[in-house]
Amino acid sequence: MSDKSINRIDDYILAQDSAIQERLWAVYNAISTAIPDAEERISWQMPTFWKGRNIIHFAAGRKHIGIYPGPEAVEQFQPKLEGYKTSKGAIQFPNNKELPLNLIQEIALWSYRRNKK
Repeated sequence: MSDKSINRIDDYILAQDSAIQERLWAVYNAISTAIPDAEERISWQMPTFWKGRNIIHFAAGRKHIGIYPGPEAVEQFQPKLEGYKTSKGAIQFPNNKELPLNLIQEIALWSYRRNKK
């Protein structure tokens, strides 16, 4: 998606294919529940939770939903990420598998707490 006029997370989600919107709402709800006092914004054209700096992003991919908590979080949670594609700072959750919402919350909270240090 490249619409730079989108500046709210709900607008981002509603601009996605209807088949993926439910999954995006689930990720949004998981993160916002884990870190409710983080500011919501669009950064790098992705939904972002921010508190003094970017804490975690998420976005729709063609065949996955990606979360972007940064390289430290990916390294910290590597044992729990078996079976998911990861790269420096990114985790992909395939659209043909159930979302690990508890894990997403755990990663968001860890990233938030690390951000406060």
